[in-house]
Amino acid sequence: MDQVSISLPTPVRATTSDDPEEILAFALAALQGGGKVALATLVDIRGGAARALGSQLAVASDGRFCGYVSGGCVEAAVACEALMALEEGRDRIVKFGKGSPFYDIVLPCGGGITIAIHVVRNGRLVDGILKSLKARETGALGYSPDKQLLDRICPPSQSGWYDKEFKILYRPRTRVAISGGNVEVQAVSAIAKSSGYDVIVTNGDGQNLLAAIDEMTAVVLLHHDLDGEEKVLSAALSSRAFYVGALGSTRTHKRREERLSLAGWSKTEINRIKAPIGFFGPTRDASSLALSVLADVAAARLAAYG
Repeated sequence: MDQVSISLPTPVRATTSDDPEEILAFALAALQGGGKVALATLVDIRGGAARALGSQLAVASDGRFCGYVSGGCVEAAVACEALMALEEGRDRIVKFGKGSPFYDIVLPCGGGITIAIHVVRNGRLVDGILKSLKARETGALGYSPDKQLLDRICPPSQSGWYDKEFKILYRPRTRVAISGGNVEVQAVSAIAKSSGYDVIVTNGDGQNLLAAIDEMTAVVLLHHDLDGEEKVLSAALSSRAFYVGALGSTRTHKRREERLSLAGWSKTEINRIKAPIGFFGPTRDASSLALSVLADVAAARLAAYG
């Protein structure tokens, strides 16, 4: 065992969240509390992996950590490496699974991952990304292993290596705007909140909702009549929402299309609507509908942003 590690604290998971905003908030709080922090970033995947490139783990000098770079099988080991990096005051690159010197740490997927561990020296960078996310703006940090430097950069299209710099993209939390006034709304709202989504519920006032819909928003219309959804649907089609779904049968949607066409909406705009709403169907109870809707939203977000 590395002699440095003998006096180091035992890693302890502080939260089970994998939300980037919560991970960075944890890191900033530890820094502001007078401690040291390391950010461990997934920078390479060999074969299968449970997390995407750019996934992170924040490790405080007292041993607490937050986040995931795998399915939970190597996080404690990553935290140990981060604590050693904090003790030495130097960044390090560590491999796990396939191609790793740690033969006793095996990833269930059979692949391998590489983790870049950076000793955070500038809390303002973390604070800046957090402020962007709270303002629902995309942010990014660039990491140079050669310089052991982390810096604010213009957001790339996705996290990954760009020449000798690894760019980490931070997108705002997925927002779900739900319109309606029935038990289905309550069910979808409950599951969306438990999934960590930012949830807005409206009873059909599209004007007030328009300002809240951005490119990271899914609009879910759960009205039982076309008149009730009209204002919100117009707001959704005028927005950059990545998903617009509406309750109703195939026959109801045909009527919806005819109404929208008469109102001047183009075929391309109308085709943005997922109707009947949901990933699977038909459903006959509110809980099943909610699961179907949220699965559809998750699939649409994955297709749009990875």
